[in-house]
Amino acid sequence: MAATALTALGPALAQAAPLLAPVFTDHAVLQRGQPIRVWGAARPGEAVELSLDEAKATATADAQGRWSTTFPAREPGAALTLTAQTSGERQTISDLLVGDVWLCSGQSNMEYPLRRSLAGEAEAANSADPNIRLLQTGRTSLPEPTTALPKEAAWRPATPESANNFSAACFFMGREIKKTTGVPVGLIDATWGGSVIQDWISREGLHALGGYDEGLAVLADYAKSPDLGMANWSAMLGRWAAKAEPQAATWNRPDFDDRDWKTMPAEQFWETNPGLETFDGTIWLRATITLTAKQARQGATLSLGPIDDLDTTFVNGREIGSSQGWDRPRNYRIAPGVLKAGPNLIAVRAIDTSGGGGAWGPAAQKGLKFDDGSFAPLGATWRYKVSATIAQSGLPPTAPWVGTSGLSTLRNGMIAPLVPYGVRGFAWYQGEANVAEPQTYQRLLTALVADWRSAFKAEGGGPDLPFLVVQLADFGPRHTAPVESGWAGVRDAQRRTAAADPKVGLASAVDIGDIYDIHPANKQQVGHRLALQARKLAYGETTLVAAGPAPLSATLSGGAVVVRLDQPAVVQADVRPVGFELCDAAGGCRFAEAALTGEGVRLAVPAGFSPAKVRFAWADSPILNLYGVTGLPATPFEMAVAP
Repeated sequence: MAATALTALGPALAQAAPLLAPVFTDHAVLQRGQPIRVWGAARPGEAVELSLDEAKATATADAQGRWSTTFPAREPGAALTLTAQTSGERQTISDLLVGDVWLCSGQSNMEYPLRRSLAGEAEAANSADPNIRLLQTGRTSLPEPTTALPKEAAWRPATPESANNFSAACFFMGREIKKTTGVPVGLIDATWGGSVIQDWISREGLHALGGYDEGLAVLADYAKSPDLGMANWSAMLGRWAAKAEPQAATWNRPDFDDRDWKTMPAEQFWETNPGLETFDGTIWLRATITLTAKQARQGATLSLGPIDDLDTTFVNGREIGSSQGWDRPRNYRIAPGVLKAGPNLIAVRAIDTSGGGGAWGPAAQKGLKFDDGSFAPLGATWRYKVSATIAQSGLPPTAPWVGTSGLSTLRNGMIAPLVPYGVRGFAWYQGEANVAEPQTYQRLLTALVADWRSAFKAEGGGPDLPFLVVQLADFGPRHTAPVESGWAGVRDAQRRTAAADPKVGLASAVDIGDIYDIHPANKQQVGHRLALQARKLAYGETTLVAAGPAPLSATLSGGAVVVRLDQPAVVQADVRPVGFELCDAAGGCRFAEAALTGEGVRLAVPAGFSPAKVRFAWADSPILNLYGVTGLPATPFEMAVAP
């Protein structure tokens, strides 16, 4: 941990809190070429004097105790010392470098540590570089923005110890940027595996985007009172269910006849049952517990173990709780008077959005624990009935305060403490958690870019900060016929976001994934491709080819569809490109014979077929052999065919 020196100028202030915001520690990198923003906290109305080596500045704390100031822009040079002091406190941090700062964020593939990458032990052993500085924010999810970072979050020079668990993709990108520019590089790792993009956008950004106000209102209620927030979210989930599965309106009632329902084990994910191997959606679970009169008179706690991902649970037709979290045990309090002597119905609406689903965990731990300490087991099986797939129902409203699947909570806990630290740009690797809603991802990614640019915009304005996006790697089974693909949909949303913004760069990973592992180890190539985009967008190498071929247009001409590309393309390991599809207006798609032309690719149209759109590499794990002359893969896409 970086050391912070506090000097008490009065005996009563010996344990005073640091004056500087927690992002300022020993070994930090300050962004070159722009005014250096410094801020922190002091007593309301107190004057703060600052020095950055020979440069001086002053500030006054406002009514909430916040203060901020700026120092003139600097270029790289000798290490600096920053001091802040008031009439009763003093804080000094040292060994500060001026260089370029990059904020790296996203889910698990950006979080993926250096030690696990290809040749990770060797990479970590050779990572030492005093001119590369690393800051990890840690994982924090909050319903409201904070200015705090975990006490262990501090800038550290790159060493085998500090780099070992740092983001591999971010480190490899930064190492190449430092080698190319010759200036110190500061890298910030603010990542959380499994997180949706909505959780990284501010409340204001989501409100401006539209469609999230109900969830944001519940989040605000939760910040005031968790019980109030829980109750309002449960009601929100109930309203969604009433529209998504009206046929299930009576499935929670004891008088509903479920004798034709199938059964499943009470301690396994439902994918282990025939016919449910790939099921994502809503399934109802029912079980009956028979009680004595003595048991029924008591209060009790119903323990169901973890349920993946969301549940609403009923006892004898009365809702007793809702919860979210694939690994969070469900323990619901039942007040006296709800239970009865004889059969008691336990009904659970379980919703799984991806991966394993349903109630799991040891069956012996599931049941009713009564106030007198006795226990009535649930039993070894559930009766169940499928209600709706995710494709039929759409995604449910998740609990907006739950980190990784909520609204704004990671922005509040992990990005807000960094604002408005000077940065050169951003690197973003996320999207796997949003493949169930690819149709909204472009709007969300565009909103994230705008939100972060606004928060970190350089003092006095300036051009938009570069935003580098990793296009999702291939993962999952391959198919012999065209299929719909949420992964391909997110990749195309990423492509369209970059095509619409000259300061958004796309670093494709579609050819360097692992169809059996959602976390491919080749993060060196990811970092290299991010660095190429950084060189082009942030460092003035405007003629650098930083990505593979991308489509400009698709036109029907002379019995063929001609796809014009933005650069020359080559075919690897064959004479013809593979992976092109033509689709008609009804959504029927078929693979197309393709051939390279001078400006792109020509696709033969089968007799009697009317193409409305063209797709390329449209699959979770596409087979791809079309590349640019520099060896970067052509981007997957979907595009309407113009007449």
